[in-house]
Amino acid sequence: MPGMTTTPDRNRVQLPGISSRAYEHPADRSALVALRSLSGFDTVLKQMSGLISERRLRLIYLASAVRTSDTQFRALHDMGRDAAYILDLPRIPEVYVQQDPKVQAMAIGFDDPFIVVTTGLLDLMDAEEQRFVIGHETAHILSGHAVYRTMLDILTRLATRVAWIPLGYIGLRAIVAGLEEWHRKSELSADRGGLLVGQDSDAALRALMKLAGGSRLHEMNIEAFLDQAREYDTAGDVRDGLLKVLNLLGTTHPFAVSRVAELDKWRRGGEYDAILSGTYPRRTDDSSAKITEEIKAAARSYRESWSQSQDPFIGVLRDVAEGAVNAGERIFNRFARRDGN
Repeated sequence: MPGMTTTPDRNRVQLPGISSRAYEHPADRSALVALRSLSGFDTVLKQMSGLISERRLRLIYLASAVRTSDTQFRALHDMGRDAAYILDLPRIPEVYVQQDPKVQAMAIGFDDPFIVVTTGLLDLMDAEEQRFVIGHETAHILSGHAVYRTMLDILTRLATRVAWIPLGYIGLRAIVAGLEEWHRKSELSADRGGLLVGQDSDAALRALMKLAGGSRLHEMNIEAFLDQAREYDTAGDVRDGLLKVLNLLGTTHPFAVSRVAELDKWRRGGEYDAILSGTYPRRTDDSSAKITEEIKAAARSYRESWSQSQDPFIGVLRDVAEGAVNAGERIFNRFARRDGN
């Protein structure tokens, strides 16, 4: 790898040529495979968003934040290098530290993406938790999530502009809601990628728990927090289930308790260990990924989630949702027969 002359600071497993499909949530992966198959889609989207904005943002952070290096925030700089090494990125993203008490990290850019973390996050997280966060953002970069998140931003702004047109707003709002659901699943994907980078499940779960409870780690317990997740899934009646759905409207990140539960479930399910042992899809095979297969995988994922959920509201909607999934599969299969994919 050009410019990569060092290895991680401890014996972590490198994942040569790993495809982002290895860790992406099925609902995220199916959307990405479909969008990547649209020739020129990302080029059009870049033109819509304006590449000048990416250059402008980098200049802003270059002027107002601290860029990590061998002499500035060296530990964080090394984490960025190590994350790129483990996920086998062709280029090491720059990492910037911004003075801000908010706990936040983000990956920015299309062609030359970079990572920004706030001092609030550094104050909250210990070293291995920070490594998970840097891995999370690096996974976003490998997946190319920034391109498709821009689409969500554009449509969200457009929806507010046509809010005075009832039918136009309703249609756009439905699209935005679907994109928000994808965005939440992309966060679950990046959590998995962060775990693959840090390869420390305790640190990953701690980092997510701290997003809910703050720095007083001695006052928290991960098993108790997982119990909260189970209670959140099962508590209440149909009214509570409806409220949980409504609480997600307008959000792009799952709630912390759900993220901890989902990451712990994925780790225990065997995929994590399989990837570390070398069993994972390679980037060289991305072009041969079948849209229909990914759609079916997403449908299976939702079915499993519905069948395992104890939420009464999910039980009421299960048959309706199952019908929608089956209809979606028929539509995609029809298109697949036309284009031979």
